[in-house]
Amino acid sequence: MNVIWIGVAAFVGGMVAALLGWLETQEDFDARKFGSSGVRALVAAILFAVGFNYTNHVTPIDIGWAFLGGAGIDVLGNRIAGSISARRSN
Repeated sequence: MNVIWIGVAAFVGGMVAALLGWLETQEDFDARKFGSSGVRALVAAILFAVGFNYTNHVTPIDIGWAFLGGAGIDVLGNRIAGSISARRSN
């Protein structure tokens, strides 16, 4: 059950980062961009759940780290995708 909480925290962290990024741009909602953030958040959730699979207990600090890790993976993935897209357009 603890693994599920870690995965959910990482997924929610990624989705919150995506939502805040969209709110910052003040553009119309683009489901394609938001969907790719959802995929990155799912990958973060799986990675963190597998990483915490071998611990016997999970503390609130662990859940916080998973949340921040999920957000970080989404932000990093978005920056990488943006830089690749910018290089292709030049």
